[in-house]
Amino acid sequence: MTFQSPWRLLLLVGVAALLAAYVLLRRRRSRYAVRFTNLRLLDKVAPDRPAWRRHVPAGLFLAMLALLTVGFARPTDEVRVPRERAVVMVAVDISLSMTATDVAPDRLAAAKEAASGFVAGLPDTFSVGLVGFAGSATVTVAPVTDRQTLAAGIERLAEGNTGRQGTAIGEAIYAALDAAAGVDPENPPPARIVVLSDGSNTAGRDPGEAAATALAAGVPVDTIAFGTTDGVIEMQGRGQSVPVDGETLRAVAEATAGSYHEAGSADELRAVYDDINTTVGYTTQTQDVSARFIGIALVLAALAAIASMVWFARLP
Repeated sequence: MTFQSPWRLLLLVGVAALLAAYVLLRRRRSRYAVRFTNLRLLDKVAPDRPAWRRHVPAGLFLAMLALLTVGFARPTDEVRVPRERAVVMVAVDISLSMTATDVAPDRLAAAKEAASGFVAGLPDTFSVGLVGFAGSATVTVAPVTDRQTLAAGIERLAEGNTGRQGTAIGEAIYAALDAAAGVDPENPPPARIVVLSDGSNTAGRDPGEAAATALAAGVPVDTIAFGTTDGVIEMQGRGQSVPVDGETLRAVAEATAGSYHEAGSADELRAVYDDINTTVGYTTQTQDVSARFIGIALVLAALAAIASMVWFARLP
């Protein structure tokens, strides 16, 4: 937190002086207090009350003054605010390794379900596109705001696709960048890419070069390594191990100022998408937050008045 008028905080010295004066006056009153010799009369005139009550209204009043002073100094802070418009490209690995059943019912089915939930949770004003990739990458759905079209596109991922050998992470990033750039060339909205895969790059252009291109375009790439080390698929009648490998995805995320995640189950994947959603849908801005302090100060002022009237039948 910073202050636009920090010199105004010097007024807190006055608040501290008032606190010191209050303490001195209380001590002086206790020093010259009247002594009663008749204890029965004292009990009737001054019945027992919790001593702390006497200090509550003054304490609340001084706290109010301190908060008003802080608000007067015009504090600013980093505040998360919803984005009005953005382009989000979701790239999903549809290679053969995604048919492994270490994640029920299989990696691809779980990924499609989680992606549908992620897309549905994005703001309606966001344009969202879909990329499916294996040995090559294809823009399955160009960026649109129609969530039903996206849901249908996610459901169709890998349908009728027989050439699913290889994993072209770099190509997926390039395809997503091209699709995002075509939304509004004259006034491009902020863009973000989310890539889900279970392996390292085995085809197409280098993911490192694609990451550099994304960084130059100011497009962060969030990546998700999905699957476990126990993944197995059937290849020519034999089981072939396809353990998850997230090193390439981690490198891409780090190179583009994105976030890297790992998910070994459908529940973990949904949690990852929820986390990414909160990041994608908001931006951080420096805003004046003096209203926070002023609002709390007004509440303390009201409490001070109520406490004084209820306990002492007078205003502080």
